Amino acid sequence: MGWLNLYSLGGAVVCIFLAWLTSVRRRAFPWRTVLWSGALLVGMAAVVFWWPPFRQVLLWVNQAVTVLIAAADEGARFLFGPLALSPPASGSIGFIIAFQVLPAVVFFSVVTAFLYYVGLLPRVVRWMARAVYRNLRLSGAETLAAVSNIFLGVESALMVRPYLERMTRSELLLILTSGLATIASTVLAFYVRLLESVFPLIAGHLISASFLSIPAAILISKVLYPETETPETMGRVPEVERVVPAEHWMGSIIWGAWEGVRLGVGIGALLIGMLGLVRLVDLGLGGITGWVTAHVTGTRHVWTLRDLATVVAYPLGLLLGLRPDEWSAAAQLIGERWLLTEVISYQDLAALVREGRVSPRGLLVLSYALCGFTHVASVAIFVGGTAALAPARRDDLAALSWRALWAATLATVLTGCIAGAFYWGQPGLIQPR
Repeated sequence: MGWLNLYSLGGAVVCIFLAWLTSVRRRAFPWRTVLWSGALLVGMAAVVFWWPPFRQVLLWVNQAVTVLIAAADEGARFLFGPLALSPPASGSIGFIIAFQVLPAVVFFSVVTAFLYYVGLLPRVVRWMARAVYRNLRLSGAETLAAVSNIFLGVESALMVRPYLERMTRSELLLILTSGLATIASTVLAFYVRLLESVFPLIAGHLISASFLSIPAAILISKVLYPETETPETMGRVPEVERVVPAEHWMGSIIWGAWEGVRLGVGIGALLIGMLGLVRLVDLGLGGITGWVTAHVTGTRHVWTLRDLATVVAYPLGLLLGLRPDEWSAAAQLIGERWLLTEVISYQDLAALVREGRVSPRGLLVLSYALCGFTHVASVAIFVGGTAALAPARRDDLAALSWRALWAATLATVLTGCIAGAFYWGQPGLIQPR
């Protein structure tokens, strides 16, 4: 263990301190929840990074995801021809997200819907929730929703729909935070495609990052908003609500395909809208800052929203325990994620690695720290989706929205810090042996 690992460990402690500093009830510090969720987070990280047999598991997971992506590519090539061929394949005309990445979202949505229909994923989710909630002093419903985010994303609230109207504000914050601090299995292939050229084992680590982010989200959320009421499902895990409305296996596939199309089109529309809006604001901001700096300093300097977000995110970039020459890159990527989604951040991370500005250790730590729907657009999606299921709680959800974004940001940075504390170049974690 070197000084950078200790630095990352110190960053994790600071994340918890920042959560306490911005807590609504600093005197009601949830010691038991913090200690148990922290122990779970550290224990899981130790297995991922220190237990040699798990490296084989990462390799198997990576191979399985690669096989699924290849299967998705088969359908995409049939439909779109050479547009679906990724470089450096013969006949490829270049990297096109709409035709080479989004089709995999549809296929993964189909697979997820089918696994829910046959009952495999509901059993896994309920088992995970039962393993977690009692020691962490959580209600069964909030634990069930938090855990299911790994597989469902925004639809996870459907699993506890009957309880949403009567949940405490602390429970609602955890549901929003866990949704913003993780990525769903349905979009896993999207990020794998963006990073696989520089991080061959990225698929296994993205899954690992989402699992690690669950205890991180619980820890940060409960420090920010400690539970002082008695939740309805305290002491029990409720039955899993039906998520896939299908009576036949073929119906689940059709439902999954349509959900995948909705998700894929939504991702594309979100990227177009956010990139366009940021560009529009940058034009005005650049004109104003350019005029002011030219008249005040004599030298024209243009500021953009990305520049401002980078400045705000700089302290968080410092916490990750990266080399000093990587701090600005970390701040840039975290700031970009707030504005432009994690898609742009991961795309730029791959570019920074190719340029030699981010080391292998920095790549791994940032891959974990960026793994989450932690951006402004997702706040609207998660709050709006949850409010549609519980209209009476719309005001509470709106009031918690920005606190949830802050909690998710701290949770993902905490996950990155833990990854940085446990990784010092062990073979077989970034490249296959």
